[in-house]
Amino acid sequence: MESLHPRVRLLWAGRTALSVSLLAGIAFLVNRFAVSLPLTAVVVCWGLLVSLGAVHAVLAHRIWRFELQDDALFLVRGVLTRTDTSVPYVRVQHVDTTRGPIERSAGLASVVVYTAGSRGADITIPGLRPERATELRERLRDLAIESEATDAV
Repeated sequence: MESLHPRVRLLWAGRTALSVSLLAGIAFLVNRFAVSLPLTAVVVCWGLLVSLGAVHAVLAHRIWRFELQDDALFLVRGVLTRTDTSVPYVRVQHVDTTRGPIERSAGLASVVVYTAGSRGADITIPGLRPERATELRERLRDLAIESEATDAV
């Protein structure tokens, strides 16, 4: 099983810090215009939530794994609720590589696997080196084409 690049922890922790900072900004506005909130409580809650986000990022990185098996892409992820996903290659519609501005700044990329079936059944594999993401995208595409040929009636 293959793991994600360690830098993805920074992206996940940073995303949490940004979200918590936005909540702190809302708390500041509430304090300023509506109800008085103790500044110490807001700062302590901010620090606690950012710390929990960092711990969650580390644990998520330890757990997140994927593997190209004989007939399916297999993924393991989740901190509190562990999710094992098996995506048969025959269900793969197409595969994209994405690199948003934050991922580019960290030197990372994601692979998005679009599957046949229900809406929202897409799988994203984050935290890959761009070269690895391209290799994985091409390999998944080839495996989907091969499985389509063997699945034909």
